[in-house]
Amino acid sequence: MAATRLKQEELHASVSDPVLDTMNFLNGITHRYPEAISFAPGRPYDGFFDVEQIFTHIRRYLKHLEEQGATPSEVRDALFQYGPTSGRIRELIADSLRKDEGIDVPAEAIVVTVGCQEAMFLALRALLAGPEDVLLVSSPCYVGITGAARLLGTEPVAVRERPDGFHCADLESALAAERARGRRPRAFYVVPDHANPSGNTMSLPQRRALLELAAREDILVLEDSPYRLVSPGTQEPTLKSLDRERRVVHLGSYSKTLFPGARVGFAVADQPVVDRQGRTGLLADELTKIKSMVTVNTSPLGQAAVAGMLLAADGRTRDLNIETAAHYGSAMGAILQQLATNFPDADRTALGVHWNEPAGGFFLTVDVPFRADNTALVRSAEEHGVIWTPMSYFYPQGGGDHSIRLSVSYLTHDEIVEGVARLARFIRDESRRGN
Repeated sequence: MAATRLKQEELHASVSDPVLDTMNFLNGITHRYPEAISFAPGRPYDGFFDVEQIFTHIRRYLKHLEEQGATPSEVRDALFQYGPTSGRIRELIADSLRKDEGIDVPAEAIVVTVGCQEAMFLALRALLAGPEDVLLVSSPCYVGITGAARLLGTEPVAVRERPDGFHCADLESALAAERARGRRPRAFYVVPDHANPSGNTMSLPQRRALLELAAREDILVLEDSPYRLVSPGTQEPTLKSLDRERRVVHLGSYSKTLFPGARVGFAVADQPVVDRQGRTGLLADELTKIKSMVTVNTSPLGQAAVAGMLLAADGRTRDLNIETAAHYGSAMGAILQQLATNFPDADRTALGVHWNEPAGGFFLTVDVPFRADNTALVRSAEEHGVIWTPMSYFYPQGGGDHSIRLSVSYLTHDEIVEGVARLARFIRDESRRGN
């Protein structure tokens, strides 16, 4: 009897999603050219990580449990058992959010998730109840939200950012267009601070205008802002801290501020939900129900390590990231300086090369005078030893064909200097090709 062979076209359409193919392609390029300098990964710099500190963090949390009156059996369960689906460390996260971000919510409004990616998935699954429900996304946008929506059978509607960033008028027009089609806009996803991939940051007036628009149009805002506390300087307030009508579901992560290996994120979902019997709970309760059928719970070991770090800083992760933020700020400054050095004003104009200047975060974008597609990326890696990410990956409904994303988070200063020099040679060679 022949072995089973499955047809891809008979599987869910998400397995053929071009977004998944492009990210796999990028990973393949990175492995195929290991000597190339890569501006592609948005990974935290690991020079700040110390293996032994993991054990210190976990022991600190266990001591905290003992001081709170936990029995030896309860302490053991806190590490070895599944634990509550909503998470074991919600009180510590709530305390940290108040101190770091001015977000004042009860612990019951928080769900601890497996990274921010699960928080996105849970929020979308809860809010997108039928085929008429719509998720809008600021575009270009993080591929994780696009992928999560498509896994749920929903194609997100792109609200295109302008060169100077997000404009409420564009969202308002998109909402009107969707309603005219008989659809029901449910939520708008945005990264308001040092966005991945564009690097743009929303101003305070834009934030207030967005919240007013959300209230007027009766939609929720999904706020994803992982780069705030690892960026230098004073940050604008989070949308959630400005939220007075519970319009914002704040999607959080400790991957950038603490360490990604913990795989601990969270959703702040304090929106009231009324059931058919008139009983009121929180959206967090509904997300917890969904989580119970997805991941059951978030790793107790990961939560313990994160909790220990929060306890060490008295909940102030901003204080833990002073050196980290300075490092990333220096890296961003270095790449901007090297771009200016390698592309003097006259060359910049002649070539048609432009870039933005983010105040923080991991990413910036460069406009180039040729099609920045996978074929060009292979030539860049093979002939010039430098890797970048095509911006077209981040436009759910097309765009970004002549732009590239550069990440500065994982490279040393020397690698940035050499990498930009290689990139400049590639851009000049590619421009001569006449693409």
